[in-house]
Amino acid sequence: MGLTLVEKIAARHADGLAPNAVVRSGDFVSIRPRHVMTHDNTGAVIPKFKQIGATTIADPAQPVFAIDHDIQNVTPKNLEKYAKIEMFAREHGIDFYPPGTGISHQVMVEQGYVVPGALVVASDSHSNLYGAIAALGTPVVRTDAASIWATGVTWWQVPKVAKMVLKRNLSAGVTGKDVIIALCGLFNKDEVLNHAVEFVGDGVSNLSMDARMTIANMTTEWGALAGVFPFDQVTVNYLRSRVGEFINPKRPGTRGPKSRSGYTNADIDAWWKNRSASSADADASYAIELELDLATVVPHVSGPNEVKTMVSLTEMQRKHVPIQKAYLLSCVNARVADLHDAAEVVRARGGHVAAGVEFYLAAASAEVQAKAESTGDWQTLLDAGAIPLPSGCGACIGLGRGVVQKGEIAISATNRNFKGRMGDRDAQVYLGSPAVVAASALAGFICAPKTFADRAAGTAVRRALPWAAVLAAPALAVAISTAPVPRPGEVQPSATPTPPMSEVYAKVAPSVVQIKTLRADGTLGDAGSGVIIDDAGDILTALHVVQNAQSLTVVFADGTESKAVIISEVAASDIAAIRPANTPAQLLPATLGSPSSLRIGDDAIVIGNPFTLTRSLSTGVISGLDRTVQVPNQGRNLTGLIQFDAAVNPGSSGGPLVNRDGEVVGIVTGLVNPTGQPAFSGVGFAVTIDTAAGALGVPPD
Repeated sequence: MGLTLVEKIAARHADGLAPNAVVRSGDFVSIRPRHVMTHDNTGAVIPKFKQIGATTIADPAQPVFAIDHDIQNVTPKNLEKYAKIEMFAREHGIDFYPPGTGISHQVMVEQGYVVPGALVVASDSHSNLYGAIAALGTPVVRTDAASIWATGVTWWQVPKVAKMVLKRNLSAGVTGKDVIIALCGLFNKDEVLNHAVEFVGDGVSNLSMDARMTIANMTTEWGALAGVFPFDQVTVNYLRSRVGEFINPKRPGTRGPKSRSGYTNADIDAWWKNRSASSADADASYAIELELDLATVVPHVSGPNEVKTMVSLTEMQRKHVPIQKAYLLSCVNARVADLHDAAEVVRARGGHVAAGVEFYLAAASAEVQAKAESTGDWQTLLDAGAIPLPSGCGACIGLGRGVVQKGEIAISATNRNFKGRMGDRDAQVYLGSPAVVAASALAGFICAPKTFADRAAGTAVRRALPWAAVLAAPALAVAISTAPVPRPGEVQPSATPTPPMSEVYAKVAPSVVQIKTLRADGTLGDAGSGVIIDDAGDILTALHVVQNAQSLTVVFADGTESKAVIISEVAASDIAAIRPANTPAQLLPATLGSPSSLRIGDDAIVIGNPFTLTRSLSTGVISGLDRTVQVPNQGRNLTGLIQFDAAVNPGSSGGPLVNRDGEVVGIVTGLVNPTGQPAFSGVGFAVTIDTAAGALGVPPD
């Protein structure tokens, strides 16, 4: 049986395996990625690096620091953080790109860190973008980033791989953004959740590099861990177009003496000659096969506030949905072609941004902006009334100028429109292509840039493969009554003794909060738990703990209480992020671990607030991985869950599942309760921390 491209790249970057060793989906491997990128969150990774006792970077050419998230914040505190990051980079010989260079993922590609066949990770959920260059880009949490700095390696489980066949060509006026919106909406039953997606088919060769970056980037919102395009002539042409930039005397950033940025034409020739190593085998096996006819794709918008819900532009025009904000920015859609598409709409329609609409514009990088200025596209947009912002994440992640306000409706060319992501959670955000954004900004309501057929978003086919059942996770009934017996060697006791539970508890308990809810009728709702995950005091919890509550109160470990609001939610994962109005003077975020290193039989520790027993500790074992659970009375499944046997009770929901090192590896989402009584059942389930955090745009993001 042949190998997928993902399996080949994983094997090439596996550490400690014999030469030519074969790696398959599901295998746990120690990986040595070509690069690990961090952005503003470098400031949070540095103390983790020091906490594990590290003093030197294992491979100074491996990390890349690119500042992009909060660059409009020029307060002394934020500028001091940036200065400390730059100083750390200089001390250790690490490549550093200051604020204003561009969005980190664009910088990684532009500056030559991403190459065909490479494994490049980042402490950010949109590292999937690197797949456009035939590389494997996937996110890691901050703790993993710190361990890579210190050792050069981390654990990873090779994901299941989905084969995405793209047929024929796009029609005029249809873009890469329209393709990924169609994929998210047409295949919206978690078909690719926690998979790596490989794009193949005759339609791929006609997609530009900008289109590929857009599609690969938003495979994150589709639920995938990676989205990888093949190494073909489009890739080669793009790589050759970048070679001259690496010797440009005005090249941005500072690079260490061992920097691996950039490449030469000779490198490209060598990669092309050996391209079979960066291509899937013809007889590779996949967990699922999907197909989309590109010729049938018609532009739609996603939303409001939900990526996997599509609405046709014809229907939106009939509804005449007014907007107050429009956004052309972010790592998914702010490149040269995107800005050109928007400018062409302005040129064709004429006029000015509609009264009452604010149209925000930011290029993916300073280089992109300079190119758009040289063609006149940038000035065309400014003349129409667009408001320029510096190259960075900004409003896409709810930071800086122009965030969406309460009651507003927005159309955005960004990648994520969950409630609260771009500002107030009581706003509505739709996602569309740059052309749709520009047309809507001029009209004052969501509309198409031209007339398209009023039909489904595209013709899609799902093919269940004969071996898919073997790879699929068992449903809840299986998990309870007929859970598969672990294979020989699957249960592996640790070589080191388990630390006393008091030590684990002491590490995590200060980060655990109790969440009290008040119903609309004024009565108290069920209490739950949550865990602090960043220095701002943001808290991850289970969505069902806080959903439909009239108000929320958080009780911190020191007894401090604060009102809180939901800032983001992902129903598909039963995950919510909440933000307290006030935080204690001593705030201790939890350390996030890597779920990929878990094995059946590992220690499972749950810290929560069952029956108002504040921060009680329950211990047990991991009893299953990649489980699927049906949500009662909702007809949908939660997938990719960690199953554990421990004494969880009502009130533990939303709390952290912790490993033996005191690292949070999951958020408790539910427990098996066949009696219907509020009593211990012994089997619980948790959403993996990378799914929880990555889906919300909090670490890793």
